[in-house]
Amino acid sequence: MSVYELGDQAPNFEDSHTGWVAANAILVGDISLGRDVTVWFGAVVRADVEKVTIGSGTNIQDQAVMHADPGFPVVIGRGCTIGHRALVHGCVIGENTLVGMGAIILNGARIGANSIVGAGALVTEGKTFPDNALILGSPARMGRPLTDEEVQRNRSAAKHYVANGERYKNSFSERTTTR
Repeated sequence: MSVYELGDQAPNFEDSHTGWVAANAILVGDISLGRDVTVWFGAVVRADVEKVTIGSGTNIQDQAVMHADPGFPVVIGRGCTIGHRALVHGCVIGENTLVGMGAIILNGARIGANSIVGAGALVTEGKTFPDNALILGSPARMGRPLTDEEVQRNRSAAKHYVANGERYKNSFSERTTTR
């Protein structure tokens, strides 16, 4: 993993024995990572001007990008899934929320707990959504409340990535030859 200090600020792991960070993921600056956080291949978490807080059991999938702007820290709740190539910028995401692949969430936006931001959605600056929301479109709009089954699927997805992170931590290795 590529973990970088910037001045006197460096990523802080609540428990460095839990979770997993891919070798080509990049973590820079004032980042707080809870227990069992996984950060996957090519993801970038850059906290060079404001803090980024990632709650326990959250997964940041391949090529996702997180960045904070002055006055707009990033706060990700526990048990969240940030999908492949999602852009999370200066916003707050409630616990047990799934941000779909390629979704964009901009400065000052607030996503409630137990929600789904659909793949490719664009959540514009300052937009706020309640708990249990299905958020779709560009610009994003409230689709409907989530069902209990959908909320449970969010939890299951996050737990899967915790388990997969353990698998990678214990058995992933680079091959130096091909078969």
